[in-house]
Amino acid sequence: MAVSEFPQTASTQPADTPLRRSIRSLRRNPITMVGLFIILFWAAAAIIAPYTPIQDPLAQTIVDRLQPPSEKYWFGTDELGRDVFSRVVYGARISLPIGFVVILFALTLGSLVGASAGYFGGTYDLLIMRLADITLAFPSIVLALAIAAVLGPSITNALIAMVLVWWPEYARLMRSQVLSIKNNEYVMATIALGGSNARVLIFHILPNAFAPILVKASLDAGSAILNIAALSFIGLGAVPPTPEWGAMISAGRYQFYSWWLTTFPGLAILMVVLGYNFLGEGVRDAFDPRMV
Repeated sequence: MAVSEFPQTASTQPADTPLRRSIRSLRRNPITMVGLFIILFWAAAAIIAPYTPIQDPLAQTIVDRLQPPSEKYWFGTDELGRDVFSRVVYGARISLPIGFVVILFALTLGSLVGASAGYFGGTYDLLIMRLADITLAFPSIVLALAIAAVLGPSITNALIAMVLVWWPEYARLMRSQVLSIKNNEYVMATIALGGSNARVLIFHILPNAFAPILVKASLDAGSAILNIAALSFIGLGAVPPTPEWGAMISAGRYQFYSWWLTTFPGLAILMVVLGYNFLGEGVRDAFDPRMV
């Protein structure tokens, strides 16, 4: 007797989760892919720069000072005869990591403070939010300038200044997310079953509150690089002879006839900021529940 065959009803396709839909939306967005390509391009250039035959960005050749772009010097040379092309490439090794670190620290500090303030409430919440309001009352770049001026000119101090200026934005956003989630039934059930505050926050609230934080971080990455370059431009960030894009523009702004000194580092900043903005727009659209 032949064994009857039963139709298979179970689907072998993976479940179409919100995360899968978001990733699919990112891959289908050409602007997002352009932004990702720009970021990966500069990241690759920064990583392989020491292993390429380009010139030392600190090497000075006085006899070749202020040479225009040519076959020998693709981006020309600066007032000390240093190769602008190598300095722009090596500048990516400073600007890209600093932008990432600023966002990482501001996101981490703001998320932890905001989540705890929204969850516990009371006097702690009041104090944290009033401190955030005071910080946000000042224009961010002006406050960053003041903090960096007090700390002194260096990349590290510029980074600290930006983190101290930006953490309140992440704190307020995370607090609002926690306030909207902490009274949900699954959170109350975990508390009723004896779950600790740390467990409730880490495993039940934060994973469901992190999507807007991720979207904001992706949109802020370009602004972080731009602000660090601005601090370096006025002498409160990178100090000579560090090949940082903002400092390079500052050094070349008085060389009126040597247009390449400011053009090429400026274009590098423009490309990276545009890349992060394109990527951030795609992330925002992908993780917006109204879009997916």
